Amino acid sequence: MNNPDIRTILLVEDSPADAEMAIDALREANLANPVVHVEDGVDCMDWLNARGRYANRPEPDPAVILLDIKMPRKDGLEVLKELRGDDRWKRTPVVILSSSREESDLARSWDLGVNAYVLKPVDVQQFFTAVQTLGHFWAVLNQRPEVE
Repeated sequence: MNNPDIRTILLVEDSPADAEMAIDALREANLANPVVHVEDGVDCMDWLNARGRYANRPEPDPAVILLDIKMPRKDGLEVLKELRGDDRWKRTPVVILSSSREESDLARSWDLGVNAYVLKPVDVQQFFTAVQTLGHFWAVLNQRPEVE
């Protein structure tokens, strides 16, 4: 990737069907941002910290992380807690994109510093629209301060 101003959208999603729909929706939104998909919280942290199989990742840090909650190995709330406790990631926008309607998940996400909590719509077209809107706002319109 040649333009450092165009940053990655990191999709952390264990459901292959939901990941495929989200990636398709982001592509249809005509965003210039590349989308990287990892399947759980362990892979997310490995990708972010460029370790293991992601040690040589060429992409810059992500513009936004779209994060599912219910995942194997390390769930989204554990990832969010780890991100907010690390100076490098504490300002990175994180959007929970989850089918969890549990009040405890919603409250804990906000307590841990999520930037937005979006319920995955059941309807495919609504899901596409929601993901396209998220991608456009967080990857194109939103501005965040640079890491000090």
